[in-house]
Amino acid sequence: MLVTAHSALARLRGTRPLWWMKVSFTAKEYTRLLELVHLGLWVAGARPDDPATMPERYAGIAQKTFALAEPFGCADLVETDVNGLYFPNEKITTGPAGDKMDQFVEDAFWSELVGRLGERDLRSELGSTKLSDAFTDEEEERLGQIEEGYWREFETSGVDHLVVLRGGKG
Repeated sequence: MLVTAHSALARLRGTRPLWWMKVSFTAKEYTRLLELVHLGLWVAGARPDDPATMPERYAGIAQKTFALAEPFGCADLVETDVNGLYFPNEKITTGPAGDKMDQFVEDAFWSELVGRLGERDLRSELGSTKLSDAFTDEEEERLGQIEEGYWREFETSGVDHLVVLRGGKG
């Protein structure tokens, strides 16, 4: 289906388009675009269950994209709230995009945990004589070894062996 995005949006608003942009999407492609918008908004801080979390920088383009769902044959993927603002419904948030988000969060958690623990341990090894925040090539190599140890442990046991010593050093 060929829809002129700007003219479709203008029709929704009851105005004339100021310029033309031709964009051709199948319903399947537009569904993927809606998924990408949802994923991008989530990473930028928006939460589907809390409209107040919508980053101001992206609010306008998100609303335009969601508003065009109907002309592109994807009206069943968006809803409006009591203020008339569009948001993705569960078909978007819990489908393949939800699975991708879950995997992203999982990967980010483990990467961040390994990176922070590795850097903490290396700085502890180096002691207070380390003058620079930057690591030398040798220190980077040692950091990689420390991180590899954490990766092996977490891949085997998850957080089951992780212990927090309150007020102590690990």
